[in-house]
Amino acid sequence: MGLAQDAHNVRVIGSGLQTIVLAHGFGTDQSVWKHLVPHLVDDYRVVMYDNMGAGTTNPDYFDFDRYSTLEGFAYDVIAILEELQISSCIYVGHSVSAMIGIIASITMPHLFTKIVTVSGSPRYVNEPNYFGGFDHKELTQLFDAMKSNYKAWCSGFAPLCVGGDMDSLAVQEFSRTLFNMRPDIALSVAQTIFYSDMRPFLGHVTVPCHIIQSMKDLAVPVTVSEYLHKNLGGESIVEVMPMEGHLPQLSSPDVLVPVLLRHIRYSIAITE
Repeated sequence: MGLAQDAHNVRVIGSGLQTIVLAHGFGTDQSVWKHLVPHLVDDYRVVMYDNMGAGTTNPDYFDFDRYSTLEGFAYDVIAILEELQISSCIYVGHSVSAMIGIIASITMPHLFTKIVTVSGSPRYVNEPNYFGGFDHKELTQLFDAMKSNYKAWCSGFAPLCVGGDMDSLAVQEFSRTLFNMRPDIALSVAQTIFYSDMRPFLGHVTVPCHIIQSMKDLAVPVTVSEYLHKNLGGESIVEVMPMEGHLPQLSSPDVLVPVLLRHIRYSIAITE
């Protein structure tokens, strides 16, 4: 096993000519894809990994400088693909991993036949003529809450983010993986994500993108998916789904999984 594979707990399962890479968002790990994976393994080679800083990774490997920008995470993706000798893949990126995949695709477009984004945003902060969903004051309060009592912050943030019933399995699952992160690493990653601005890079994307978004998402307003669609350099399609929350693969798998499968199969039909 290569260094990147080892550090990111890479798992390769299933078999098929086409490789699907599943990339998780903030506060989760590869287990977030558990409802999707069984539908893929018979037809595709599926690659899953954990982003550096996830509770399942070794905190000693987390380099605060490297991961102060999303590029650090994007170079990890490229390193994993190169170690596995993957020459092309369909990349499914949730939340921050949507933008991580977009950066990786600008650097190495030949590695990606398509990017499917789930709950992705290029900019979380409101700007003149741009509604990202948060103002600076709200983010300062969020980070202060993370610093003062991480466990209490997790139990408040998880149901808001999942957008479901407090006792739902999806909320419990997200609470578990969120709480598994080391608090100082979680704070650092959250700051990197919330302060990043990927808008200037969108025009450089040449890989086709399918943008999937919940109708109601605390972290990503619906207008953001339209913004992505208008500003991406390559072809793109938007689907706003009748789902609630930022982690639809946990809270609404019955709605999301068929859509993901359709996008994956559709692109294969095009490339064959």
